[in-house]
Amino acid sequence: MVVPYTHEPFTDFTVEENRQQMLHALKKVEKDLGKEYPLIIGGERITTEDKIVSVNPANKEEVVGYVSKANQELAEKAMKVADQTFETWRKSDPKFRADILFRSAAIIRRRKHEFTAHLIKEGGKPWKEADADTAEAIDFLEYYGRQMLELKDGVKINSRPIEYNQYHYIPLGVGVVISPWNFLFAIMAGTTVAAMVTGNTVLLKPASATPVIAYKLMEVLEEAGMPAGVINYIPGPGKEVGDYLVDHPRTRFISFTGSREVGTRIFERAAKVQEGQKWLKRTIIEMGGKDTIVVDNEADLELAAESIVQSAFGFSGQKCSACSRAVIHEDVYEEVKDRVVELTKELSAGNPHDNSHFMGPVIDQGAYDKIMDYIEIGKQEGELLAGGSGDNRIGWFVNPTVFGNVSPEARIMQEEIFGPVVALTKAKNFDEAIEIANNTEYGLTGAVITNNRTHLEQARQDFHVGNLYFNRGCTAAIVGYQPFGGFNMSGTDSKAGGPDYLIHHMQGKTSSEML
Repeated sequence: MVVPYTHEPFTDFTVEENRQQMLHALKKVEKDLGKEYPLIIGGERITTEDKIVSVNPANKEEVVGYVSKANQELAEKAMKVADQTFETWRKSDPKFRADILFRSAAIIRRRKHEFTAHLIKEGGKPWKEADADTAEAIDFLEYYGRQMLELKDGVKINSRPIEYNQYHYIPLGVGVVISPWNFLFAIMAGTTVAAMVTGNTVLLKPASATPVIAYKLMEVLEEAGMPAGVINYIPGPGKEVGDYLVDHPRTRFISFTGSREVGTRIFERAAKVQEGQKWLKRTIIEMGGKDTIVVDNEADLELAAESIVQSAFGFSGQKCSACSRAVIHEDVYEEVKDRVVELTKELSAGNPHDNSHFMGPVIDQGAYDKIMDYIEIGKQEGELLAGGSGDNRIGWFVNPTVFGNVSPEARIMQEEIFGPVVALTKAKNFDEAIEIANNTEYGLTGAVITNNRTHLEQARQDFHVGNLYFNRGCTAAIVGYQPFGGFNMSGTDSKAGGPDYLIHHMQGKTSSEML
């Protein structure tokens, strides 16, 4: 009997016992810094001379690990192993597959602070954000295991007296999972185990900035009883390994989370039928957003300001759901703007190790340069109200930045920055606010702060995003509670952590027997 799903609770670090446990976990993880990690293909550990160097973005001299780098030859080896393993794995008992997820969740839960410490080191996440990332990874394991148990017997369809009809789901084949660095544990784990628990075999190519945590997941899954060859760990360069596997005629589907630029490129390449390919490749793609909080003139203005600041600057704005623009009714614009600036100036960016800063670093030099370039653009497009500076001497730190009086058409209102930058603009009325909120090519998350019920219902109909929140921030979807995924250039709206997510990794099969 599997108990009903509930999400993993977050850790309260104001409790001294929890704080001490976290500090102890950090010390334990620090002993592993600088270790070497091999590829895993068919259960075999393979070491290569060429390495990915994973560094702590809060202290770039601190090497988290040296990870063996796959090339096309090793990618082909992994493909052959996965293809061969699929022939047995696809026939495995779904209950057995789900049990691997449940056991993995139990292992991670027992070592929760240890995994959180890895995320603090490799991802530069503040304690609260890292703890939520670990909790979400557990949630995906628990939720998808239960979803597989619900789907394993198919869906009831009709039969006539002369026949017995069945409709059930079968796995697709070999899937390529390309995971992001921002939710380095949760999204990586969720996309990987969703493909695996549905009976597919997997080639896991984690983000080059954060490959060590993916190795740690592999260790957990192996401990939980996952057979060799079901998931193969092959970190490597996107242009060499990623493109090769996306194009490969034996690849059946690609699950990708990342930038619009890379996502659309994968979508295009996957559409081309290669020689020897017997199927149309399926793509499960999540590409980011340009997310808006709308503040009405009939709103709790303190809630509005807090929602904007928390959603804009949590994890340094490095979330596809982050609030990067706020559309504020002109009647309350000045009051909300002033409070947003006050709250922003209370925040600091620094090394998250001791949990004394709200924000940590951004992920690497490329991200730092991109964000600082957008800040310079913002200075031309609006009024700099807070922040606007960075420091990359020790780690990659950007101070939380607010721009005011920005045109809805400005670049910082239209383009995804993926950093701690939020732009504020005015709207004459609620209709115009919704119009502005919809004026980007994205459609991932959004929020509306208002006490006007008519306006809430209007937004429910007209604010075109995959995840819409009322009277709260626009981040922090919880698995099984707020299925996550967006419209337009935000992706294929596959709704991770939702009741139909696993079906994207399977295909329906009808069988009809005459009686």
